[in-house]
Amino acid sequence: MAQTLKAVKDRGTLNCGVSTGIPGFSQQVDGKWSGFDVDFCRAVAAAVLNDPAKVNFVPLNAEDRFTALSGSKVDLLSRNTTWTLEREAKQKFLFGAVTYFDGQGFLVPAARKIESALELDGSKVCVQVGTTAASYAEDYFKTNNMKLELVTLPTVQDLVKAYENGTCNTISTDVSALYALRTGFAKPASHIVLPDVITKEPLGPVVRQGDDEWFNVVKWTHYVMINGEELGVSSLSLDEALKSQKPDVKRLVGTDGDFGTELGLTKDFAVRIIRAVGNYGEAFERNIGTGSKLAIPRGVNQLWSAGGIQYAPPVR
Repeated sequence: MAQTLKAVKDRGTLNCGVSTGIPGFSQQVDGKWSGFDVDFCRAVAAAVLNDPAKVNFVPLNAEDRFTALSGSKVDLLSRNTTWTLEREAKQKFLFGAVTYFDGQGFLVPAARKIESALELDGSKVCVQVGTTAASYAEDYFKTNNMKLELVTLPTVQDLVKAYENGTCNTISTDVSALYALRTGFAKPASHIVLPDVITKEPLGPVVRQGDDEWFNVVKWTHYVMINGEELGVSSLSLDEALKSQKPDVKRLVGTDGDFGTELGLTKDFAVRIIRAVGNYGEAFERNIGTGSKLAIPRGVNQLWSAGGIQYAPPVR
């Protein structure tokens, strides 16, 4: 069995695979990484190493990400990766959780005056190599008897360049990524994310199979952040939570039980996570929520108790 947790502790640094640049999710500006997926890397580092800064961010394009993970270049992927059967059954990876429920969509210039994906007949569609976007786009166009000219490119930046120079007149990828890409255009309002969502894209952190200990650490990092939001435990209320007499809160923050040590961590691992990046709602709103540049509504990523489908097993 692999010993990733021990390796990370011995190394003193978490090697975390992220994208080559998607605003709001993982992006490097002036040498500093930020974003929703980046914060998850920092949360894992906080849980394991008690320091969210002890992360070596490894930018990977879609085609190279799985080779980097299987070859142990990174300890986990946190880079808008879709959970599919093939990736678990054939490629031998495990998805720790769904940190963001997404779906594939289309971005087009407003000047095309298109209101629905069903009007995309004959479009030149840019997609990224190594993703599920190409096959899903082909399926959608074929199902709806539309002609498609597919343009495949290695990086997100290449998609944008091709779209801007007219090589393609449509970009297709996860809707969240389309909102992110739109913020980079000179006139964002001149580009429209169509309302159609053509796939299910459950995105989350990925680890190698055969290391249950590390798998548990990664998935419970996410579950702690969800439970924290549900229980009202945030980065601003931690001191109050540590004094709480509520059973659920006491178990979460480690003042009751040995749940952290049973994971190979410390009793206060949840406190470390929430102090470093906040609970799920804090991380979402800061990076991609309605108060951010992306302004993405929580939608299905709202807690189950608030009408969404984000749901975590209890700490008990």
